[in-house]
Amino acid sequence: MGERPPVAYSGLHQSLPTWSGARAGDEVYALHVNRCEVFVVSRMRVIDMERGDCCGAAQTTWQDPSFPGHDAWWMLGAGGCGASAVHVDATSVRFDTPIPGDLLEALTWRNARGKTRDPKYVVDGRLERSVSLQGFYRLTSESADTLAGLVDSIQRDREAAQLLARNPRCQHPSSR
Repeated sequence: MGERPPVAYSGLHQSLPTWSGARAGDEVYALHVNRCEVFVVSRMRVIDMERGDCCGAAQTTWQDPSFPGHDAWWMLGAGGCGASAVHVDATSVRFDTPIPGDLLEALTWRNARGKTRDPKYVVDGRLERSVSLQGFYRLTSESADTLAGLVDSIQRDREAAQLLARNPRCQHPSSR
């Protein structure tokens, strides 16, 4: 936690998300649901979806690691069925960035045919069934901008708090 993953994994099996709809430059949000509350775990910008030198040697036997160059991130699905590397520029992995209920209710997705939908099973700003968010969904541009604003705002607040913790004299006069 607190580190920035250089890679995520796409796969053929339902245990891994299928990133087939993602392209270089796309922003992807990893979400987590805990007790009906939805959290942004990381925002990732797709760099590429190719196996690079950083991934290490490809497996030659089933006992070999799939992506030895990314051993520290194997838990993201490196050993999954048909796993392939998705290189990303990501924010730090965190589990303390909740999506406010009113924002969650307002999020909309657009499918490949252009049809939009709201998240299912949201009641009073709480997600009653996490299956509603399992998978890979493309946010509408408005929802993507709103979610980006939330993540950016929280990240700025954290950076400011870290700066103040390192140097208390940097506090604004009105907060002393």
